[in-house]
Amino acid sequence: MADGYVHQINISTSGVPKLPVPTATVTELGLVGDGHAEAGHGGVDKALCLYSLEVIESFAAEGHSLFPGAAGENITTRGLDWSAVVPGTRLWLGEQVLIEVTMYTTPCKKIARWFSDGNFARLSQKISPGRVRVYAKVLSGGALTTGDPIRFAAASPHSG
Repeated sequence: MADGYVHQINISTSGVPKLPVPTATVTELGLVGDGHAEAGHGGVDKALCLYSLEVIESFAAEGHSLFPGAAGENITTRGLDWSAVVPGTRLWLGEQVLIEVTMYTTPCKKIARWFSDGNFARLSQKISPGRVRVYAKVLSGGALTTGDPIRFAAASPHSG
C-alpha cells in the first residue's frame, strides 16, 4: 500500500517555476532534462528536491501564491506524512527509484515573488519546522511517472 503519491514531476532548464512533465528519468544527478545540476544547486547529495502538496496548499490558504513547482521542487508529493520526511529517510518513488533525504533546503530569494510579503525565509527549517523542502540523493535511478506511489523504504516497492 502506498504511503503517498507523486503529485507532479517538475523540471526547468533554469530557475523557477519548474514546470510539470508527465514522466521523467531519474539518475544519480537528478531528473534528465532539468537544469538543477548545471545551476550549481545539485550534486549527488542534492540530486532531487521534494516538497509536499499539502504544505504548498497551506501556504496558499494563508494568501500566498505558491503552487506545485513554484518553490523549485522536482517532485511534489501528495498524501505523504511530511513530518516523517526528515534527513535519513529513504523513500521508494514508483517501482524503481530509491532515494534518501539528505537535508532540508535553504530558501532562495528567487521564490520571494510567491509570498504575499516577499518573505521567502518562511521556507527555512528554523522558521517553519516541517513546512520546508528537502534534498535527496538517488540510491537507485529509473523511470518515474506522475501518480506513481511513494512508500517509506521499510516497505518493499512491490508490496501492496
